[in-house]
Amino acid sequence: MDENRFWAMIEAAWSEAGGKSKSRQRLAEGKLSEDRTFALQEMLEEEVVPALLDQLDTLPAEELLGFDRILERKLYDIDRADIQERTDGSDDGFLYCRGFIVGIGRLYYEAVLADPDRAVTDAECEEMCYLSWHMYREKFGEMPPSGISRESCSNSAGWREQGGENEENGVRD
Repeated sequence: MDENRFWAMIEAAWSEAGGKSKSRQRLAEGKLSEDRTFALQEMLEEEVVPALLDQLDTLPAEELLGFDRILERKLYDIDRADIQERTDGSDDGFLYCRGFIVGIGRLYYEAVLADPDRAVTDAECEEMCYLSWHMYREKFGEMPPSGISRESCSNSAGWREQGGENEENGVRD
């Protein structure tokens, strides 16, 4: 499993659910209405995630673990205070917002990574955060530790404030 295959699997799941490429591109550009954004969220939860689960179910242990490692890294990399400020919410809510960001696809993920203002308040997809982790545990047992965490506020570099201490987690620059 590599990053290109990871994103291709998410795109294949979207294709199976009808694609919505233009809407997802407009979201990445910051030009999609709130109503249409939440329609994408509904589609992600109800159609895309199940299609992705079908794909994941066919993978051997090593590839499923690889998918989960990439997913965890993507969630970790956008675990940043500047993105959380835009999405709002609790630690769990912020994790689920990051699940939405990854689940929408590479174009949107990279747009948010580059410009946190592209993130959407309250758009969430909880199941995306753990789908491969749960499947691995069900099929193959405990997953070996990765050394990072997908949980909110675990990426200390993403929670640093320039020149000071982040009150929330005590990290100093």
